[in-house]
Amino acid sequence: MKWVLRELSDYKNKPLYVSEKMDLSQDIMERYSKYVISANDKFSVDAYVFYDNGNAIVNAHVRGNIVVPSSRSLTPVDLPLDFKIDEVYVDTKAQLKKYEEEDEAAFLLDDDGVIDFDKSVADNVILQIPMHILSPDEKNGSEMPKGNDWEVISEEEYDNQKTDNKKVDPRLAKLKDLFNDSDK
Repeated sequence: MKWVLRELSDYKNKPLYVSEKMDLSQDIMERYSKYVISANDKFSVDAYVFYDNGNAIVNAHVRGNIVVPSSRSLTPVDLPLDFKIDEVYVDTKAQLKKYEEEDEAAFLLDDDGVIDFDKSVADNVILQIPMHILSPDEKNGSEMPKGNDWEVISEEEYDNQKTDNKKVDPRLAKLKDLFNDSDK
């Protein structure tokens, strides 16, 4: 989806409504291949585009599915996505500063005044990927990954190891009190 800001001026009173199935797989895989395994599903996008005093306001609802690696074992995990995008496109730096002060997502258009909403949707897809992703087996508590001289342990196991390491060897117990007297 691409729009030219000048052409959107026809939608002052009534917004432009667009409903499309977008194939973003090539763009996502080219730009974000280290975060996404595959993005074969077409994304369903319903968008309203408003023109307001030289600015374009886009409100969109995006639904789709991508495959990402598990954060624990790197096994592929299906990740269904359903999110909203609210963005403002402006043509001057002065207008951009106004929206930045209001903490809104605002973008400065290039000299041509073209809004490339496909790239925006792809960027927002990546923003929707959580930091911690587990496969269904990992969620159900299956065995943690391990290899030669390493293993992943749970926080509970780590806490238990810390308390075990705090226990003092009985042969060295008297040395523990040695430095307490020297402080006085």
